[in-house]
Amino acid sequence: MHTAARTHSFTESVIRGMTRLANQHDAINLAQGFPNFPSPTLLKDAAVRAIRADLNQYAITWGSARLRQALADKYRDWYGMAVDPDSEVTVTCGATEAMAVAMLALVDPGDEVIVFEPFYENYGPDAILSGASPVFVPLPTSGSFDLDRLRHAFSSRTRAIIVNTPNNPTGRVLTGDELSAIAELCCEHDSYAFTDEIYEHIYYQGEHVPLATFPGMRERTITISGYSKTFSITGWRVGTIVAPPEATDAIRKVHDFLTVGAPAPLQDAVAAGLETLDRTFYDQLAAEYRQRRDVLCDALLAAGFACTSPQGAYYVMADFRALSDRSDVDFAEWLTRDVGVAPVPGSSFYHDASGGRTTVRFAFCKTIDLLEQAAQRLQGVRAGEG
Repeated sequence: MHTAARTHSFTESVIRGMTRLANQHDAINLAQGFPNFPSPTLLKDAAVRAIRADLNQYAITWGSARLRQALADKYRDWYGMAVDPDSEVTVTCGATEAMAVAMLALVDPGDEVIVFEPFYENYGPDAILSGASPVFVPLPTSGSFDLDRLRHAFSSRTRAIIVNTPNNPTGRVLTGDELSAIAELCCEHDSYAFTDEIYEHIYYQGEHVPLATFPGMRERTITISGYSKTFSITGWRVGTIVAPPEATDAIRKVHDFLTVGAPAPLQDAVAAGLETLDRTFYDQLAAEYRQRRDVLCDALLAAGFACTSPQGAYYVMADFRALSDRSDVDFAEWLTRDVGVAPVPGSSFYHDASGGRTTVRFAFCKTIDLLEQAAQRLQGVRAGEG
């Protein structure tokens, strides 16, 4: 099927659609994952300085030298990874573009791409736009995934697996044993791992271990991250890819023709943040998100939802079957319109809508006072549905 025809079967982003609905009904938007609090002053000042210094023209297509060096330093200091800033780092217009260009560059028509579900809504379309077929494997919110099922998902056509930890939408963090199993299967089948590590600094237990650091994985891992979440700058669109040189060369070609490059002054500001902010900043980031998580989870449980406290990221999937027999879409719209709190229907994170029929996802990247307002509104859920 022609690519243009294939895209006609995609729905628009459910997440952004819920944001529009929240705006229409003056609801508290816990659907789309953007913070409602400011980014660090250091970054804002650095961006202003860069603009005033006339860093307003194209940066190098694959990223400014300063930012690529700062990223290489960061991967060395945090994860012990030796990264060449000239041949292994690409800066993109957000991690969303990073995943798309990596798959377009390295996945061919007829290939298969393994996707854990529930999944971030772009992964399936990214695979399809590359001409590949997504193969879905369940990822439980708690407890280990079914290793036998994952093993059987790999085949001679498997080009890659997408690994997102901490996971959006569940907040699930993959264990070391799970990552080791994935690494072994990738090596056995000569497959790439595309890792979405955008939430690498938002952890509530354990610590982040990049899949690229596992034996045999440095040369077959496409490490995708960015600073939208860490620095609360979702509108800046600065994403990153660390990949082996041959893969990087292909990725840069696709990136060049898609977007040319990420915003030059904002790259400079992100570099300043990486160079200046120490681990105290990252520790505080996680501690503050833990507090937000607890406020929302407590409110959801009190309102009658069932949910598991996330291990990382800033989302929680909540089951509403004890409250309503509506579909997830109807329930999310009702909650937005009548209760004044907007979530995302759970089915948008599954290839088969029935997988998320009784769940909705909430984002808690909001100030405590706004989450407390949401908690007050959620107290009316039982009465409204009863």
